[in-house]
Amino acid sequence: METLSDDYMENVRRLDEILGVGRSCDLVNRNYIIGGRRARLWVIDGYGKDETLERMSAFWLSLTEAQVKNLSQMQEFADRFISFSETSVSMDAADIVTSVLLGKTLLLVEGLQGAALMDAKEYPSRGVNEPPDGKVLRGSHDGFIEALVPNMALLRRRIRDPHLTMEAARVGQRSRTDMVLCYLEDKVDRTLLEELRQKLQNVTVNSLTMAQESLAEAIRPKQWYNPFPKVRYTERPDSAAASVLEGNIVLMVDNSPSVMILPTTFFDFTQEANEFYFPPLVGTYLRLLRIIMFFISLLITPAWYLMVSSPERLPEWMDFLSSPEPVSLTLLSQLLVVEFLIDVLKLASLNTPDSLSNSFSLLGALILGDFAVQAGWLGPEVLVYMAFVSLAGFAQPSYEMGYAFKLLRVALLLVTAAFDVWGFVLGVVGIVVLLATAKPLVGKGYLYPLIPFNAKALRRLFFREPISPDNT
Repeated sequence: METLSDDYMENVRRLDEILGVGRSCDLVNRNYIIGGRRARLWVIDGYGKDETLERMSAFWLSLTEAQVKNLSQMQEFADRFISFSETSVSMDAADIVTSVLLGKTLLLVEGLQGAALMDAKEYPSRGVNEPPDGKVLRGSHDGFIEALVPNMALLRRRIRDPHLTMEAARVGQRSRTDMVLCYLEDKVDRTLLEELRQKLQNVTVNSLTMAQESLAEAIRPKQWYNPFPKVRYTERPDSAAASVLEGNIVLMVDNSPSVMILPTTFFDFTQEANEFYFPPLVGTYLRLLRIIMFFISLLITPAWYLMVSSPERLPEWMDFLSSPEPVSLTLLSQLLVVEFLIDVLKLASLNTPDSLSNSFSLLGALILGDFAVQAGWLGPEVLVYMAFVSLAGFAQPSYEMGYAFKLLRVALLLVTAAFDVWGFVLGVVGIVVLLATAKPLVGKGYLYPLIPFNAKALRRLFFREPISPDNT
């Protein structure tokens, strides 16, 4: 059944069979007599707006035979008797079935060619509250939700420009997941846009079970060994709008409150929304502080281990670093144990009910802190350094980049323990090589604007510039 036939009952039978009438309890169907003609309506329970469907049904039932007598096309019926604005007519059976499963209301009338699809749906959704990550002291406190239409409206509210384009796409052979490419028509890089379109068209997956993460995995370069994130996510409409105004592309995926900002480079992770809600001088200070903490969190424990393992290398004024308190575990074992225990605490906190979160935090602090030191398992210096590393990790907003740095820090610690100074040097060189060889999803390069070099763009990444006609 590729297209609808002229036989009304055959169309009804086939659509009932495909949609699962009688098999799926949430598939609502209703028969009408409209102007003396048989008609049938299909809609998914929970999607249709009862008030809208009630008004339209009452109007259709009031039509007389004379009003519909000379009609032979559904488009004519829709133009005259369907007042709902988001209405289309289709003959393609596959498109009709997919539209119903997306939440549209389907109307079939005997003697009329085609089927009417009315987008009178209302997805169950939560409010546009501020997301838990990326909070700001000042500025807007709204956030994206799991539905595409409200998310598009949040961007339209901020960018009232006719060049703002919302381009629809669909991925997943079974899930048929909707997505939207958002960009400024007169500012986007056309080559980059076409490259992204081609990647989306070539995606061959059954479903996007994990929404934007499934999509990212389907189109990202195959570099499983490289931990650096290739995509930047945000749940903040103001951050997404700013990226669009800079010429980037925002990719929104249905059922996800996070949007993807493309292209993504390593230096993009040094920026955060809070910087732009403070004066330029304060914003620059916050950005530079974050960048410094970024790299200190990567190097501090391997560098400290290297210094402690050979105290004679230290100058006199750094002697306080050379004698950590002796405990039952070796220094390397202590650092690795605390690294893993911190992750265990993070995972446990995600599954802790809100009512118990304070008790859990107190319990974790006692066990990993004072009790561990008193029992002679961990030294106080190790806890201090790892506490600093954890705080530095939370200073930047990307969880993906935080875990990439964690894996690299552990790897650098291990090669330093194995090969001493040469291990530390080779480890740092290896991290630089991973950065240089990382392949972005789309775009000029992962280290842009350093490679290829763009002095103006690089300066803007390190310094928060005042607003100007060219600096949005």
